[in-house]
Amino acid sequence: MARIPSKEEILAWISENPTQTSKRDISRAFGIKGADRIDLKRLLKELEADGHLEKRKKTYRDPDKLPPVSILEVAEITPDGDIFADPLEWQGEGDKPRVLFVAKQGDPALKAGDRLLCRMTEVDGDDHAYEARLIRRIGENAKRILGIFRAGHEGGRIVPIDKGADKEWSVPAGGTDGAKDGELVEAKQTGPKGRMGLPRAQIMARLGDPTAPRAVSLIAIHQHGIPDAFPDEVIDEADRMKPAGLKGREDLRHLPLITIDPADARDHDDAVYAHPDDNPKNPGGHVIWVAIADVAHYVTPGSALDREARKRGNSSYFPDRVVPMLPDRLSGDLCSLHEGVPRAVLAARIVVDAAGEKVSHSFIRGIMKSHASLNYAEVQAAQDGDPNDKVAPFMEDVITPLYAAYYALRKAREARQPLDLDLPERKIVLSEEGQVESVKVAERLDAHRLIEEMMVLANVAAAEELNRLGRPLLFRVHEEPSPEKLEALREVAQASGFNLAKGQVLKTRHLNQLLNQAEGSEFDELINMSTLRSMTQAYYFPQNFGHFGLALKNYAHFTSPIRRYSDLIVHRALISGHGWGDDGLSQDDIDQLEATATHISQTERRSMEAERDTTDRYLAAFLSDRVGNELTGKIAGVQRFGIFVRLDETGADGLVPVASIGTEYYRYDDASQTLTGERSGMTLSVGLPVLVRLAEAVPVTGGLMFQLLEVAGKPVKTTGRPTGGKGVRRKPGQAARKTAKAREKVRRKRE
Repeated sequence: MARIPSKEEILAWISENPTQTSKRDISRAFGIKGADRIDLKRLLKELEADGHLEKRKKTYRDPDKLPPVSILEVAEITPDGDIFADPLEWQGEGDKPRVLFVAKQGDPALKAGDRLLCRMTEVDGDDHAYEARLIRRIGENAKRILGIFRAGHEGGRIVPIDKGADKEWSVPAGGTDGAKDGELVEAKQTGPKGRMGLPRAQIMARLGDPTAPRAVSLIAIHQHGIPDAFPDEVIDEADRMKPAGLKGREDLRHLPLITIDPADARDHDDAVYAHPDDNPKNPGGHVIWVAIADVAHYVTPGSALDREARKRGNSSYFPDRVVPMLPDRLSGDLCSLHEGVPRAVLAARIVVDAAGEKVSHSFIRGIMKSHASLNYAEVQAAQDGDPNDKVAPFMEDVITPLYAAYYALRKAREARQPLDLDLPERKIVLSEEGQVESVKVAERLDAHRLIEEMMVLANVAAAEELNRLGRPLLFRVHEEPSPEKLEALREVAQASGFNLAKGQVLKTRHLNQLLNQAEGSEFDELINMSTLRSMTQAYYFPQNFGHFGLALKNYAHFTSPIRRYSDLIVHRALISGHGWGDDGLSQDDIDQLEATATHISQTERRSMEAERDTTDRYLAAFLSDRVGNELTGKIAGVQRFGIFVRLDETGADGLVPVASIGTEYYRYDDASQTLTGERSGMTLSVGLPVLVRLAEAVPVTGGLMFQLLEVAGKPVKTTGRPTGGKGVRRKPGQAARKTAKAREKVRRKRE
């Protein structure tokens, strides 16, 4: 009598053998004969009833649709010019769905047999089920070029803006795309350099004025040396990847895991689910599932993908674009937990008690299927009593238990008291043309906090699990403030009439007490900013020094391996520690752990600086047509040479030179961060409300210069020299460029 296979074994066979899925094929594969086929039939019916399989004709198939990002092959180009393509990874029943390729301006000419990486949209067409839009043609990875176009007699040339680059490219007359002399352009190399002359390029996009908003993030990317073009071997390796099967994994597709992300998210690397704990020993407890894309399955140690991911360290995010750590084939497809598509994951099953304290945890390498891709706003609206049609079916079994678990975690957070700074995040909203339409304060919903708390919980569990296993890993370290910075904060607090206890081991709750004292007072912003400036920079390290800001002893990044290399290292350590495969932490990974930690801490800082510079330039461009306008703000920083003012409306900050304030000498006190007029006694300190006039805005540097008009409602006499100081004549923009340099110098000093 043959052994009847388990449900997991049947699903694994069907996943790995999509062309041999009839009951006869399955019987033959497992050696099932005679009466045993009755038991097999029963198992197949149970899998069908559970939704894991659907029966069509005489075969059983995983009822999946095409994922939102798919590889297609051009199958037919009709006489009318319509392009139809076949999906190369279709695992559904019957014929492959017909896909209509929708070309947009600038897409390359295609021929039958071309392979394409496309973004898919399901439609109800007469002769096709999907429409596809090109991400890129497989096998084509032409070198991308950013530079200034210089028109010539026939065509022209491109002068690069990259730091240290001296190579130019020639552009033939037919490849200029109408670019004008002096425009910033994006191009691709179309031919290798020959024995004579420059390599050739074709302009793909005209970005206009190099100081215009559309160009801002590209310039920052290149100036900070962030790699934004993948080498051919990396693209080739990614394109060869196939979806992971069930072999060696636990089937989690029955769990109603969902993703909750921003409405415009294009990739989803974490999914969550929670339900009440039925263990009578844990009354009021919760079981929380956090599933994270199994990037380690695709990005293996020493591979081309691995080398490039380590080089980049992380993805970089800008208002108009993302520079990803991994190619689209992974970040937007195989490693993205799209709705209704089987995806490989590492999942944490975490049990907490009624007070949100962790009772136990376990980790699983499995296959999941997202039951819904939801966004923060619609989930919060549903929890507040207004569910839309998409969320409503999940309210009872998914959304309500998730919030119940979150409320428990919130109790644990309140008991732990991590640092609670009130620093609203501003979001730049761009038009389709790349112009800044508005600057909004990012809305903070309980739905955001729910995901954050569950990610923090999973990160803690990962660190503790690897400690238990005795495996090397990268901790996320945040050390407490230095004695010098702490003393400076204490002096600011005392000068403001508040108290920060001395002579005891500093805890985050002590800082929270200070922040609570200042809340609602005129010193609220001063204390928040001063507390922030006292903090050290978080970093990665193989040794554990704890996370001061989160008030946690063990913390590692586990939840975003699509966009952070640190998380990939943690995933590999878990794979090795549990013996889940040969794609875990390699000996070279272990030997290079400290060097990797230093490198990715630096790439994180590089991205932060590029993102910050981009924001400054966007805001300067946004304000450039308001020069001369009066604007309200608050003093955000005080230095010997002047004060930095942060505008209320946009959050942009600029400089008021001390030489432009009145006709008296201002004495600077570093300890209290104040400037005091010798005759008037007027004191300028962080947090004071001010009225300023915008004197200069230079988008190319992000520099803003202000003239101080009022402080706390009282008028201020000015010298009438807001940009020059002491009557020095300067070229337009020179003062703002000097401001940008001063601002960067102050930033580095603070850090």
